[in-house]
Amino acid sequence: MSEEIKSLGDLEAVAGGAEAVVEIAAPREPVRDELGRSYATGKRKDAVARVWIKPGSGKVTVNGKEMHAYFARPVLQMILRQPFQVAGVEDQFDVMATVKGGGLSGQAGAVKHGISKALQLYDPALRGALKAAGFLTRDSRVVERKKYGKRKARRSFQFSKR
Repeated sequence: MSEEIKSLGDLEAVAGGAEAVVEIAAPREPVRDELGRSYATGKRKDAVARVWIKPGSGKVTVNGKEMHAYFARPVLQMILRQPFQVAGVEDQFDVMATVKGGGLSGQAGAVKHGISKALQLYDPALRGALKAAGFLTRDSRVVERKKYGKRKARRSFQFSKR
């Protein structure tokens, strides 16, 4: 291979005239179970949510309760509606979620993450909008651990001169 390639013709001669094979990525296939549902796991802080979505009227059930009963604060209800608004599929899917761990805010974030992942699995065409909004990324921020010799993670004990 001490030949020097100076033109495109030389390159074709070295390659043996073989045409380059370009692989095109196969389009994503929808992932659904035998009941027509998509399942995903969402996480946020210490909360883990298991989420199933299926076509329906927009009913959201969390741990066996209606969304308005489980997440009483309007801000948390808004967080759960965000993936549907971004994807433009409001009131088209029923959600059944079970969530454990963490507080209400973390649980709402976990359910939102799970809904986003399940929507993307149900209809791969929605992936672009959800990814652009950042809903498919797991928020990795968690509580910092307490250190030895400190009152909290970073807070020192109160200094006393006497």
